[in-house]
Amino acid sequence: MFVENLSGKNMNVEQKLVDFAVSIAKEAGELTLSLFNDVDLEIIKKSDGSPVTQADRGAESLLRKRISDSFPEDSIIGEEEENVVGSSGRTWTLDPIDGTQSFINGVPLFANLVAFEDENGSAVGVINLPAIDECIWAGRGLGCFANGKKVHVSNTETLDGCCVVTSGVDYWNSLSFFESLSESETTVRTWGDAYGYALVATGRVDAMVDPIVNPWDVAPMLTIIPEAGGVFTDFKNVETANGGNALASNPALHALLINLVND
Repeated sequence: MFVENLSGKNMNVEQKLVDFAVSIAKEAGELTLSLFNDVDLEIIKKSDGSPVTQADRGAESLLRKRISDSFPEDSIIGEEEENVVGSSGRTWTLDPIDGTQSFINGVPLFANLVAFEDENGSAVGVINLPAIDECIWAGRGLGCFANGKKVHVSNTETLDGCCVVTSGVDYWNSLSFFESLSESETTVRTWGDAYGYALVATGRVDAMVDPIVNPWDVAPMLTIIPEAGGVFTDFKNVETANGGNALASNPALHALLINLVND
């Protein structure tokens, strides 16, 4: 795959940046996995009421150090520490454990997320799922891969027979979306957080809908989902990680689902 902008410039990201992002995500995964199901794990409530552990903080510190050592002029945005403003115009966005509640409850579907953006936009995304030994990554113009095998979104064209996932019904202010889905033969499951997007990118489910997200929750999806042949937007159909919500699906279903979440 070769991507050009209007000036004819090659916009493909360098493979070495993808490899670096994958390597640090997997290293963070080893750290978090070493503390998974640790009976002595301390759980702290943050000011917003969400939980955090030493696994979250340790993994983010590790990721930040690896980035700052290799790319000291790059900016870094993360969930657990203050933003670092660099001078290069490039930005790394980190979520050391996406699905901390899953991690705390012994559910092996938590992920380590790494995203990279350069002057041409979103360039690299990684979803590392250490407890199930699965890593999905993508580089702009290079495709999307799961454990080294190229992957693609599903080709389901109708709501009848499709599978839609979400992080949990408690995040929704209204259940009208699910009521609309129930009128068709749609399967709805709560295989959520980053794992839901991994399922979409690999074609195992057809769509992931997220009514409440932070930028670090979904920044990798800006590269992963399009490189897998899908569409990633907020509920206003804008391709952004900053919309406060998110929807990822194959192209055939996206417009249908956008209409339903806004109905």
